[in-house]
Amino acid sequence: MTTITITLDTPIQRGEQTITTIALRKPTAGELRGTQLHDLAMMDVTSLSKVIPRISEPTLTAAEVANMDPADFMQCAAEVAGFLTPKAALAQLASQN
Repeated sequence: MTTITITLDTPIQRGEQTITTIALRKPTAGELRGTQLHDLAMMDVTSLSKVIPRISEPTLTAAEVANMDPADFMQCAAEVAGFLTPKAALAQLASQN
């Protein structure tokens, strides 16, 4: 299972706990339920707000995702979009560079 660790520009405060990094793992098809793949690939905030809590460690709440620093949210969005890219497409991009 593919997992990416993101260091947050603005830590999330959860009671006494300060979350400075989160790990996002590649979602399964079931974790994408209720979203459109196109919307996730286009980094749609509403769709990503459904998926990020399902694939984050520690598990973020919907409210924590909604209150994320935009730069941190963008990092998460880019990683989720990357998870959706087939290996063949990534290899093709790499060979063009």
